[in-house]
Amino acid sequence: MAATVSAPVAVAVRRPVYIGLSVLMAVIAIVGFWPRYFGPLVLGTLVQPLLIHVHATVFTGWLALFFLQAYFAATKRLQWHMTIGRIGIWYGGLLILVGLTTGVLRAAASPPGRAEQLLLVSIADMAMFGGFFAAAIWYRKKPKIHRPAMVVAATALLVAAVSRMTFLPSSVPIRLTLWAMPVLIAMAIEFRQTRRVHPIYLIGLVVFVVRRYSPPLIAPTDTWGRFAHWAFSLVA
Repeated sequence: MAATVSAPVAVAVRRPVYIGLSVLMAVIAIVGFWPRYFGPLVLGTLVQPLLIHVHATVFTGWLALFFLQAYFAATKRLQWHMTIGRIGIWYGGLLILVGLTTGVLRAAASPPGRAEQLLLVSIADMAMFGGFFAAAIWYRKKPKIHRPAMVVAATALLVAAVSRMTFLPSSVPIRLTLWAMPVLIAMAIEFRQTRRVHPIYLIGLVVFVVRRYSPPLIAPTDTWGRFAHWAFSLVA
């Protein structure tokens, strides 16, 4: 009897968590991009090329989509959740395409040295998101896998916002912790409820650490330099 009662309660508590996580992700994104994009946009002083506006619109739309999915799931509007989810599969592909296009073009217009690192970061960020997003799609009929994969995928995109928070100390652990905060909160809540943590969260944290520390090591290599030169030649 105890097990029969506790399971629905755990689900009822867990579902609104994803709404809170989606709001937290939006706050991190807005704070990170406020000085250079959202703030000037509100004040009417923003001057950016069309590609940056498209990039910002698509990535902001992703956060809105993630919130809607969390809301529909929490309010048991599963038909809406599944319908929006099918749209979200295509939207995720659009996000990766826009992210890669913006990254390559920005990198190609940057000076040598920085160009190679910007290209690597752009590709790594989209690979992070794409990998966990693909896992979420593959396991969309298995909520226990789908949910954490979506949380990690969405959190992966916050790296750019956190990197622009110039008011933070330069300490890597502090920035890494802020970036991974939605995943860490999800892990803490899951552990409190079940005394377990889903492996996808742990894999996500490992990937985040690798993403944070690897670009300075890979970007200066001759192999990456040759690849970057080839990639830039495609948009020259």
